[in-house]
Amino acid sequence: MGVLHKRITQFFNAIIDEDIEEIKNGYCQDERTYVVLEGPRLATKGFSMIAKGWNDFTTSPIAMTKIVWTDGPFEEIIGEMGWISGITELHLKVGDRDVQNTFRSSFVLKREDNDWKIRHEHVSAPHPDPYGVGDWLKK
Repeated sequence: MGVLHKRITQFFNAIIDEDIEEIKNGYCQDERTYVVLEGPRLATKGFSMIAKGWNDFTTSPIAMTKIVWTDGPFEEIIGEMGWISGITELHLKVGDRDVQNTFRSSFVLKREDNDWKIRHEHVSAPHPDPYGVGDWLKK
């Protein structure tokens, strides 16, 4: 397991445990940090709004129960920055319902204070046919 995979696993575990302080500790804590998320807002800019979003998430009826990489993760570190990316399967409880979704997940991390912090996060659901022509990849 690579160093970024270990760091993101720590972050994922904090989400599952609803450990808000450890979730927030996963991010670069300034207003340039940018998250593209799977929800209706599309994106959140700035640590203060990211922290508010996670505070609200952990008090919502949504509870993450498991996060599994189904493709990857793939990672690379160049100097003081690195990236990790792949396909994740999120398992949640929303009230009484069990929900499972597949997402593309990418994180750009920056080395700060002897730790890796999320500078940019992108989690998105695949669109079944974004251009109305099916898969353009030839068999």
